[in-house]
Amino acid sequence: MAEAALIVRKLLDRTFILYVLASVCALAVDVGSFLALMSLGVAAAFASFIGYSLGILAHWLISSRAVFHATVAEGGAERTKQKTLFVVSALVGLGLTTGIVGLSDWAGFDPRIAKGFAIIVSFTATWLLRSKIVFRAQAGA
Repeated sequence: MAEAALIVRKLLDRTFILYVLASVCALAVDVGSFLALMSLGVAAAFASFIGYSLGILAHWLISSRAVFHATVAEGGAERTKQKTLFVVSALVGLGLTTGIVGLSDWAGFDPRIAKGFAIIVSFTATWLLRSKIVFRAQAGA
């Protein structure tokens, strides 16, 4: 029961809700690009790579300004470090997404269904990395 309460509390957490909304916006950029590129005959894995990359940019802009604005580093080396960690978290998601879509396409599965599964896996991984590492509140802040 305590585990269910923890899940509900997390789902109602303002930061998590904003992160989900930011992810939906970035996902629209990602999937829209992916489908447009696929319709142009671009290989599924490469279309997934390009779409996700555009989604990364959208997600940084939204996350740093609306979701984690209270824990965004002011500037200088700390801001550069934070951006680098954000990109690393995005590359983890990108690797997961590209790998899942590419392997699924190679195995003969519909890449659009694989993209859906990859979205869930990537979202979970990047949320954990960003909320626990990239945008964690600094001690004494």
